[in-house]
Amino acid sequence: MKKIKKSDLNKLLSQWQQKYSVFAPSNHGVVKMTAWDGKDTTFLDWYRNTVVPPKNNFLPGMEKMFDIKKDAGYKLEVTADDTKQLIFGVRPCDARALALIDVNFKDGYEDTYYLNRRKNGLLVGLGCTSPCASCFCTSLNIHPAESQDVDVMFNDIGEELLIAEVTDKGKELLAASSGLSDATAADEAKAKEAKEATFKKVTRKINTGEIKERLMPSFENEEYWKNVAAKCVSCGICTFLCPTCYCFDINDEQSKGEAARFRNWDCCSFAVYTKMPMENPREEKWRRVRQKVNHKYNFFPMIYEQIACTGCGRCIRQCPVNWDITQVLSTLPEKAKA
Repeated sequence: MKKIKKSDLNKLLSQWQQKYSVFAPSNHGVVKMTAWDGKDTTFLDWYRNTVVPPKNNFLPGMEKMFDIKKDAGYKLEVTADDTKQLIFGVRPCDARALALIDVNFKDGYEDTYYLNRRKNGLLVGLGCTSPCASCFCTSLNIHPAESQDVDVMFNDIGEELLIAEVTDKGKELLAASSGLSDATAADEAKAKEAKEATFKKVTRKINTGEIKERLMPSFENEEYWKNVAAKCVSCGICTFLCPTCYCFDINDEQSKGEAARFRNWDCCSFAVYTKMPMENPREEKWRRVRQKVNHKYNFFPMIYEQIACTGCGRCIRQCPVNWDITQVLSTLPEKAKA
């Protein structure tokens, strides 16, 4: 393992900036990963997690897919983003979320736009030291200060940051970096103690063992889902800020002699999400809420054998009406057990 003084982090990021577009937590309006300004590392003092998840760097809220131009015939120009990104400060929950999206966009179907960005991207993790009260990552088998889903992992050990290589890409990155020193056994012991303390700070818990068995029998329980959905205002915040949601819509814009195709995030909370020419199978709000919960904890696990939630708590923290997924899961009807 390696280590670096916190005061020297800007030098390290500046090195990486010579080869990559470096992104780091920024608090200009909404906390999200933005292009690093080349000097500011004060986020080490205030950063807990972003509001907009790092998935935005790989699956943007809006992106152009291709242009169509008409001349003698029609010419299609595909938009390719080959930017080499390095995202610094990714929390373990968000790194796991990207791994879950990877599964869908690799195995479900090959999304070249997303996969190309992931291929050209590096994830540098930063362990939590102060999880939010709404975090429940440990219930999803995610350690708030450890991750195998990043390329390099940083952990705060006081005046220094302990650095561990995780992947071959991470190993290459560190091998080409200067200003690092070897960590000592005392440093590693300090990191272990800090990680254990952070783990204990995650006090919100859910029991995932029975969720799937209780969700399916509850699927037709209209009274329950209407009660659960009662205060939801279908604003879509929980979906847009969820690090594992990947649904999108596609739209075309046309002008004289040319057109462009765009895609943008979409949300199963919206009444028009499933609207078709002849019907809308989820016109009622309770059906849409039921779908959202079941997709994360029932349908996705059926296909990929993984729960599509990382316990980041954004949907709880940012909800304008305090809708809480952990309360929903804890109140699934006991009588519906299989």
